[in-house]
Amino acid sequence: MLTAIAIDDEPMALEVIKSHASKVPFLSMENTFTNAIKALEFLKDKPVNLIFLDIKMPDISGMELATLLPKETMVIFTTAYSEHAVKSFELDAIDYLLKPFNLSRFLKSCQKAQELYELKNGSKTSQSSVFIKTGFEQIKINFEDLIFCEANGNYVNFHLEEKKILSRMTLAETEKLLPSYFVKTHRSFLVNLHKIDKVEKHQVIVLGKSVPVSTSYYDDLLEKLKP
Repeated sequence: MLTAIAIDDEPMALEVIKSHASKVPFLSMENTFTNAIKALEFLKDKPVNLIFLDIKMPDISGMELATLLPKETMVIFTTAYSEHAVKSFELDAIDYLLKPFNLSRFLKSCQKAQELYELKNGSKTSQSSVFIKTGFEQIKINFEDLIFCEANGNYVNFHLEEKKILSRMTLAETEKLLPSYFVKTHRSFLVNLHKIDKVEKHQVIVLGKSVPVSTSYYDDLLEKLKP
């Protein structure tokens, strides 16, 4: 279960979040705060997985507060001002809730946080998907829809059957997110073994697309393809 707190200088806004949170079965709202400094003091003794964080607050803004949180703490920003959306995603926020938001929109944000939490803390083999940050969005990718990944400098292209998704990350970071049936065929490529149609000496054919195979990865690839 996800543990959470909410920080907002408007008590009515906190009441809305508490009401919505009470209807989410996998979320435990541990406390709410109108004072950001008191929230930080609380977190020293009782860290949580997720924080619902208002952006415009006196003394310290939500943006500033987010930079003081432990890296593993997930943040969902809540605000009445849409102009902060870009900056919030630059801070790797899970989501951005524009007030007033309903239960359905709130639940969608919580589900994103839950899936990311399970991915980081559970067995990769039990997962069927992952959220990938692209631009200012988090996009869900189902593992079985993913054909291969291609490194391109500081970015990775996720090749699906119908589209490509570009994310700023390394191939090594990508490999840690994916199940064991994604294997390297080249220093710049990870391939879904379930999608390979044909193996040749210097390439594999994956749903009609050619992916290079380096000599150093060839034997390992053949070993992993054995029944």
